[in-house]
Amino acid sequence: MFERFTRQARDVVRGAVEHGEREGARSIGTDHMLLALLDREGSRASFALAALGLADRKESVRGALGEARRRGGLTRADEDALAGLGIDVLGIVQRVEETHGVGALSGDRGGRGSWPGRRPFTRGAKDVLERALRTAAGRRDRHIGDEHILIALTVCPGVPAEVLADHGVTYESVARVLYGGGEAKAS
Repeated sequence: MFERFTRQARDVVRGAVEHGEREGARSIGTDHMLLALLDREGSRASFALAALGLADRKESVRGALGEARRRGGLTRADEDALAGLGIDVLGIVQRVEETHGVGALSGDRGGRGSWPGRRPFTRGAKDVLERALRTAAGRRDRHIGDEHILIALTVCPGVPAEVLADHGVTYESVARVLYGGGEAKAS
């Protein structure tokens, strides 16, 4: 599948790996893919993000991803569901951090426990790449571009989709910017 990726899409995947390595993460997740997309310039995805006003709010997106990572990768919907069961996620995070240090649930503990070698992609990251492939195929595009990865991040459940939606970047808005009229459909 990787041979069907454009240079820009390959750069996103490589950038995701770099973000994960810098963090000391055990695996590469969808949040790393979004961070790598935010780093891009001069690509279709960066054009779409800029057109949707995200160019000036990248730090806000990074901050929201960091907060979700601090919560152990839970979305607000997850947090609300747990609250309905009487579980205070933020209270738990605070108690864990008091004992084990800030970032204990995220794996980001100041470089402790480095993970040498190749890091695997999480199931969610693999799902995003598969969705990007299906999106490109559905549009009859010969190659998978970084725009297909962006679209996949908006439709695959998880923190990146939530953070993007909070910043006004949804499947519909991205499709409208990239393809006009919003008639494009991710499969």
